[in-house]
Amino acid sequence: MDSARDLTLEQHRTMVAALQATLGPQTERIETHISTLLLHGGFADKLRKPLSLPFLDFASAAARRRDCEEELRLNRRTAPQLYLEVRPVRGSPEAPRIGEPDESDGAIDWLLRMRRFDNDQLLDRLATHGALADGDIDALASCVADFHTALPASPAAWGDPAGVLAWARANFAALGARAPTDLHDWTEREFERIAPLLALRRAQGFVREGHGDLHLGNIVRVDGEPLPFDGIEFNPALRHTDTMADAAFVFMDLWRHGLPRGAWRFASGYAERGGDFAGLALLPFFAVYRALVRAQVAAIRSDDDALQRDLRVAGALAHLCRPRPLLLLTCGLSGSGKSTVALELLQGLGAVRVRSDVERKRLAGLAATARPTPEQTARLYGAAMTRRTYARLGSLAGTLLAAGLNVIVDAAALRRHERDDLRALAALHGADFRLVECVAPESVLRARIARRAAAGLDASDAGQEVLSLQLRVCEIPASEEAALRLDTDADRATVARRCAALVRRL
Repeated sequence: MDSARDLTLEQHRTMVAALQATLGPQTERIETHISTLLLHGGFADKLRKPLSLPFLDFASAAARRRDCEEELRLNRRTAPQLYLEVRPVRGSPEAPRIGEPDESDGAIDWLLRMRRFDNDQLLDRLATHGALADGDIDALASCVADFHTALPASPAAWGDPAGVLAWARANFAALGARAPTDLHDWTEREFERIAPLLALRRAQGFVREGHGDLHLGNIVRVDGEPLPFDGIEFNPALRHTDTMADAAFVFMDLWRHGLPRGAWRFASGYAERGGDFAGLALLPFFAVYRALVRAQVAAIRSDDDALQRDLRVAGALAHLCRPRPLLLLTCGLSGSGKSTVALELLQGLGAVRVRSDVERKRLAGLAATARPTPEQTARLYGAAMTRRTYARLGSLAGTLLAAGLNVIVDAAALRRHERDDLRALAALHGADFRLVECVAPESVLRARIARRAAAGLDASDAGQEVLSLQLRVCEIPASEEAALRLDTDADRATVARRCAALVRRL
């Protein structure tokens, strides 16, 4: 249908009603502000409404076709099993039929066909019902990090820091008098602080074509894995952003669902998986921005309860950075439970874990769970690489401390000078320092190492020989180091309770 004869909104409604009747009595119809979905059998057909709005233009069939094709392209990156094809609608508004993908002649409209999923597996519903497990959050952190890592840098036209500020200001303009003045002032100050980092990251290629709307309601668990879907296709400026703008949406929404522990678990896991620790300095700004986006949605829907909740969330997220952050070192022999303890503590304290086993392999160009050859092992665990590893731990920790974020360094740190260097780093950044020594009997350590080696899923390569060496060279923390000893010779639940008690003490 040419532009002179394109559909009106009334014709769209007529066409949709006719399609619904054709597809059968079990067909469900869902209306959104800009789309209509028809749910039938195992499929969901999405049609754009013929609208022209300030942020999109679906007035012509050609524009609606382009948007369908763009949505298919973008979302196949994260959910290829859900996004199937674009199909023409042929005939007339009164007697339409869905054609095959190659039947473009005579099309009056276009739809995107998707595979239906179980709505109860949407992550926002799982979170609301207390069914979002730690494993789901870990999988989501890996999923988002891998997605971002695989993306190429956006063209130079995208990602100007001035545009970031413009979108943030647009939230306040839309909310008007309902937006707290202190949040507006904080946003302006925080932008001034991060503007140089935004520009640097743009130059480094961290502005990429991401998802754009990555809240929990746009992520579904399918076959045990999280699948982001429904990325923004109609406005490229909303998806060509710093990758941290995407990650911060997940972080914010976990917090918004009353899961701050899960939010920190996600943020730390995301950085550990992809290596983008420096980007976490942008987390408070983008998290507040995303909370205000949700507040704007609530305002449009006249949902005052949700609006007030989202404003409270935004206010809390504006205080993520601390004037005096904490650097905590979990140290101990291989198998002593350092990584488990660090993971528990980071959730309770609101911190980011920096793990020596992971960073050592990253420096060597190896994946965290890769098993090195004997030749690689000799280099990987030699004195030179160990020095490089601890230097990297210090560099990453320093970057996070400078941003006001709590840091947990997870490393054996069996030598006194390794611990003293991190203590000095904390002092340099005006941060508090705490040392937690994880301990367990040698028989327990050896049994854990054997199980870990058999599973082959952990970043650590330390075997029985390494433990024997550590037992010979270990420099036990002296009394003046004020180490907090944590006995890990217990089941996981007991260790978690001991970590919670330690969080309260800290």
